[in-house]
Amino acid sequence: MMNFGTNTHCSSYTSKENIPASGKVDAPHAQRPKQRRVLGVLSENEQRGRSLSQGSHFSKHSSISDSSQLVSLGSPPTSNFDVYVEEACEVVLAASGQEVVSDSFYLDSKSAGLQHEHSRLLLELSSSSCQDASMQSEPNKSLMSEEVFCVSEYAEDIHLHLRESEMRTRPWAGYLLKHPEITNGMRAVLVDWLVEVVQEYRLRSETLHLAVNYLDRFLSSTAYVKRSKLQLIGIAALLIAAKYEEISPPELNEFVYTTDNTYTKNQLVQMEHVFLNVLAFKMTAATTNQFLRLFMSIRSVCANTENLALYLAELSLLEINPFIQYTPSLVAAAAYYLATYTLNKSLWPDSLIAFTGYTTTEIVPCMTDLHKLYISAASRPQQAIREKYKSSKYCCVSLITAPAVLDLL
Repeated sequence: MMNFGTNTHCSSYTSKENIPASGKVDAPHAQRPKQRRVLGVLSENEQRGRSLSQGSHFSKHSSISDSSQLVSLGSPPTSNFDVYVEEACEVVLAASGQEVVSDSFYLDSKSAGLQHEHSRLLLELSSSSCQDASMQSEPNKSLMSEEVFCVSEYAEDIHLHLRESEMRTRPWAGYLLKHPEITNGMRAVLVDWLVEVVQEYRLRSETLHLAVNYLDRFLSSTAYVKRSKLQLIGIAALLIAAKYEEISPPELNEFVYTTDNTYTKNQLVQMEHVFLNVLAFKMTAATTNQFLRLFMSIRSVCANTENLALYLAELSLLEINPFIQYTPSLVAAAAYYLATYTLNKSLWPDSLIAFTGYTTTEIVPCMTDLHKLYISAASRPQQAIREKYKSSKYCCVSLITAPAVLDLL
């Protein structure tokens, strides 16, 4: 029987979650695994002379076992237009890899000039063969660090700000209806792969949550994205999230490497440019991870409970349905509640009812959906999150058996 008390070998999360003691991520090519997971291949890359038999390695778990998913993620585009952006904004990625922006992209000449200048600077930074300026800047402490959360006089203001922010940065629940070539299963495979990349480069959990938020918002604001572009969109989301959140984000070459060079540096820079314009450079977003940290600063828990709540919160990233219909704060409340209930049979505490305004009745529907996902986690084809939380660093919480039933009311 596993001891569910605080494990002396399991330290709680800090603001430098996955950064080594030196403060610099070290991912030399010499230490890279020989085999690399690849989600899809672009036909235009093949036209450039790239052969899958040269320099590409697939692990036995890397290729997508479901043949329908393999066809969906790897098949070539069926038209010359890959991305159509709504709301008076059309962005076209041609098969040649060149970006074409329609005249309707900018609302007026003044905004066009500003956008052009932003885009020019972005491209100058991102296309450099050296580490870009954002990576060379002085380390900045995250505004959402535990030290900030623990200042009780600011906790209510922080919570109010996050609750307002989560409404401004919510993706549209039905966005997949606008993307006939992309399915919920493909998105789950992509998120599972992003978890592996985050682990390999020892990035923070907040970076993962931000990347998924960017991914969903991008797809909410676009239509008819080709399946062959899905991995490129995913790695661009992670690139931007790492620049936003990490003290020392990986270099551009590293992100290209994660795709086994399926995409070029130029393609990734172009997609980053498109991404930032589609999201209007609004990269600050409230995530489930932020709310969960805040809740645990208000009502502290043991290391096992903390890590189990974090595990459940990450599991929710895998599924659009039903979790996209819930706000991040509600998912965080459900993860907290389910973790404390699983380990201690505890109920939603009065202190968090007063702080969040969420009652048990409001949390139960989301918690029930999260419980179903928790029970099915071991049998899912996507296992990256579960493998991550099998580590002693996270107190092996993914090995904890989910309660068979929830007796909450």
